[in-house]
Amino acid sequence: MATIEECREALKEFAGNLGDMDESSKKLVRTVSLKVPDLDVTFHGTLREGTLEDVTTEPRDRAQIRLTIKSDDLIALVAGNLNFASAWARGRVKLEASISDLLRLRKLL
Repeated sequence: MATIEECREALKEFAGNLGDMDESSKKLVRTVSLKVPDLDVTFHGTLREGTLEDVTTEPRDRAQIRLTIKSDDLIALVAGNLNFASAWARGRVKLEASISDLLRLRKLL
């Protein structure tokens, strides 16, 4: 099991990948949460202009884009050792978002 700090670092790396979004997707402003159940922690942030800002573990209102993933899977996903689509299909990653948000974010996932 990865630590909270390792997950925080992986989330920073994931946030860095958001810079690869196309211009229309960069105009998105969405709240995001990433729940890590094996560590009993949820990270919250705001996706704005292709970056993930204001990342915290403090409680917030329900996010518009919600991910649930175990700590080790998060590390593997960000490192490129776990394919998002296959992890999602096997239930290792849960993603809740509107259809339009899913379509915009599909290149990142």
